[in-house]
Amino acid sequence: MLYHGVKIGTLELPGNVFLAPVAGYSDSAFRTVCIEHGAAFTYTEMVSAEALVRDNSKTLQLMKRAENEKAYAVQIFGGDPATMAKAACIVLEKAPCECIDINCGCPVPKIIKTGAGSSLTREPDRLNAVAGAVVDAVGGKVPVTVKIRSGWDSDSITWKEAADAALKAGVSAITLHPRTRAQGYEGKADWTLLRELVGFTAGRVPVFGSGDLFKPEDAKAMLEQTGCSAVMFARGAMGNPFIFTETKQLLETGTYADVNTEERIRTGFRELSLLIHECGEENACRDMRKRFCAYTKGIKGGAEIRLKLVHASTEADYHTILDQVQDCTSCIYEE
Repeated sequence: MLYHGVKIGTLELPGNVFLAPVAGYSDSAFRTVCIEHGAAFTYTEMVSAEALVRDNSKTLQLMKRAENEKAYAVQIFGGDPATMAKAACIVLEKAPCECIDINCGCPVPKIIKTGAGSSLTREPDRLNAVAGAVVDAVGGKVPVTVKIRSGWDSDSITWKEAADAALKAGVSAITLHPRTRAQGYEGKADWTLLRELVGFTAGRVPVFGSGDLFKPEDAKAMLEQTGCSAVMFARGAMGNPFIFTETKQLLETGTYADVNTEERIRTGFRELSLLIHECGEENACRDMRKRFCAYTKGIKGGAEIRLKLVHASTEADYHTILDQVQDCTSCIYEE
């Protein structure tokens, strides 16, 4: 059966359709609506180990558990084993979660230059030291996982060495985004590498897949073609938390029901309300500009709506712009 539970170390999850850590997006408000619409497991956006050690107050907000999260993972990044170990202990103290994930894949230059993110995928010895330090620091209280990329560039494909280093460090799962650091988020993810990673791990730990998952059919194809244990939606979930329920339906029944425009807009307002509660109306409304643009992507008249959305500054502004489309009974795609 394609839809099934997943075990990460001692953590047992009810399903295998996850929300990936998405920088600037995976806050507690977004994770809440994703869970409400079927996400079986969620990850925070990546949190700086250095910031945690320096007691940066913003990091606590990034790690805050959503009220409906029965289990979630905090993703941390850094290149120094000692700092990562301290950060992991701080996570368990201040934001007790069920899993700690280590980012070994972010391709952003400011992350790489600190020795974190994708730089760890091309330096397996340091990845091993970082992951091992975190595993030792948490002492089995929660499972530790890693997310890697396929390599640095087309001439340096190092996923196998990185995975081996992570396994030797004692991680409980590996996620692969099969693009190189040089690709960033461009080009095509090479799912054949994901299938090879599943073979390489040989069942020692579950393997999760990420990359080019934009609709339920993509998730089904990845599971069938690679044999991975779970899929992680990232960009595919932006403005579309319904993708989790749709994917579960597809995997279990072979079909799924489309979400109408009214439900899309209503969910967007649900997310806005949660954000206002978390960070105030001004900040929430600024953040929701890009999010409501995502919610309205593809609906009839969406382009005109988005021109107005980028200027919305209050909750009332959003209602003025969007209440007129809430009575639509179906999502009519214009692209």
